[in-house]
Amino acid sequence: MCGIIGAVGRGDETLDTLVHGLSKLEYRGYDSAGVALTGDRLDVCKQSGEIADLRAALESREMRGAAGIGHTRWSTHGPPTDANAHPHLDCTGDVAVVHNGIIENYQELRDRLVSAGHGFKSDTDTEVVPHLIEDALADGADPEAALREAVAHLEGSYAIAMVVAGEDTVYAARNDSPLVLGVSEDATYLASDVPAFRDFTDRVVYLADGEFATLSADGYRVSDVDGNPVEKTIDTVDWDPEETGKSGYDHYMLKEIHEQPRALRQCLRGRVDEMSGTVDIEDLGDLSPTAVQFVACGTSYHAALYGEQLFREAGIPAQTFLASEYATAVPPIGDALVVGVTQSGETADTLSALREARKRGARTLAVTNTVGSTAARECDHALYIRAGPEIGVAASKTFATQLAALNLLALGTTRADGARAAIAALRDLPGNVQSVLDSSNAGSVAETYVDAGAYFFIGRGAQFPVALEGALKMKEISYKHAEGFAAGELKHGPLALVTEDTPVFAVVTGDGEMATKTVGNVKEVEARDAPVVAVTDGQSDVERYADHVLEIPETHPRAAAVLANVQLQLVSYHVANELGRSIDKPRNLAKSVTVE
Repeated sequence: MCGIIGAVGRGDETLDTLVHGLSKLEYRGYDSAGVALTGDRLDVCKQSGEIADLRAALESREMRGAAGIGHTRWSTHGPPTDANAHPHLDCTGDVAVVHNGIIENYQELRDRLVSAGHGFKSDTDTEVVPHLIEDALADGADPEAALREAVAHLEGSYAIAMVVAGEDTVYAARNDSPLVLGVSEDATYLASDVPAFRDFTDRVVYLADGEFATLSADGYRVSDVDGNPVEKTIDTVDWDPEETGKSGYDHYMLKEIHEQPRALRQCLRGRVDEMSGTVDIEDLGDLSPTAVQFVACGTSYHAALYGEQLFREAGIPAQTFLASEYATAVPPIGDALVVGVTQSGETADTLSALREARKRGARTLAVTNTVGSTAARECDHALYIRAGPEIGVAASKTFATQLAALNLLALGTTRADGARAAIAALRDLPGNVQSVLDSSNAGSVAETYVDAGAYFFIGRGAQFPVALEGALKMKEISYKHAEGFAAGELKHGPLALVTEDTPVFAVVTGDGEMATKTVGNVKEVEARDAPVVAVTDGQSDVERYADHVLEIPETHPRAAAVLANVQLQLVSYHVANELGRSIDKPRNLAKSVTVE
């Protein structure tokens, strides 16, 4: 949720490095931000609003320090105010802390600290941490030991970074919230995610739960909860920092929508052999599930619903669960493979669900975009979607590559009929997505319906998850009411909401029974004067009943879902753009939800 950055060894460029890193992390939270630099004393500046507001506040400040930390916030405790912005200080002003996560026992700790004479200036759970550290320092602990002693009191999730006056060092601890170190020849970094420092180094070290890190200009030291040294592997990031720029597009989201052909090629490369009609995913070994349970949230949940259908088609029992529900009421698992679909690999609810499954002896697999993520490390297997960095909060190319990866998973672990045709369609998918991007009339459709009272999306089979995802995108970035339904459910309640002011987007592909039934549903809404936008490959006669048509190339039903989704992404983008919304940073949302 929140974003953390730390840097040591940048000299006079420390402040600029921190602010640059925060700008790369703004997708994780953007209601307030702040920085703290340390030298002989601490120098802190924090500001409610976006990173631009922090930059403006810094223009009148002369801040220098050899080490520093920064934070961009997504509010959980207390509103987005200057006082609630991080970093938070102790009573002496010598300790500054930034934190991502939720400290569940903060009220108990706060009450105890207040009784002992500590003063608090914010509503946040984080502020207890610097005061706990203050007490440990007063008792004679050095800064590293003081941080270790403080976190021993914490219950919940945290990624914490700390600086202390007079120390050219950054101290950090992690539990259930991501932290990664960046290593270069003359400087050391830490952050919630790699983009924060990728412009400076491609060498990274992923911290695990229960680990502590001490960063200096000369390097880093990692230790466990007892203070024992931990040897860590240095990984190399394989994407270019330019991939996190806008590349001339008005918004990251539009850029990432247009990056989908490349992302799909990356996902499929080396994994598909069309000549033999086989899929080879070496990472998974000899994995042949007899049943599958998917756990996921948000867009990833819609991808999981799609994956469920692929396994069922192959004769493998499959179910999809909202991770937040699964974690608190685990169903019977038996010998099912539990698959967590999570773009970041750090989604708190999905991690909880996977951990509950592992406690019960289940095999687990993570479908994720992030190498070295918690899900990838903790699961028995990991399947990477290879989408590359996605900065826009609303998922676009990661959804497309999740669908492609789930196809690979189903084709590679089952004996599905028609595999050769599906593999051929996957091969053609990047080119077909490019065709949709080149010819889409989504902009004119969006202009026509930008003032609609609500939007409804319907589909059947593989197109039902696409309808759900289309509605979610519209909600996320336009702030307009939108709902997705299985087309057959319209007459069981939702039809009461249909009016001439509620356009219905109907995803209809192929010419089989599902298409015929969905065309029947289109007729039902047309009879009630609702405008109809058909997303179709032209194989059915739905165009006869539609006010507007968004065309996709004719292809295999599995691939058609990806193509239809591109059209709906573009519609949502253009509606939001017409309304002047903050497309890359929608209100109240964050890219990676690392709290439950």
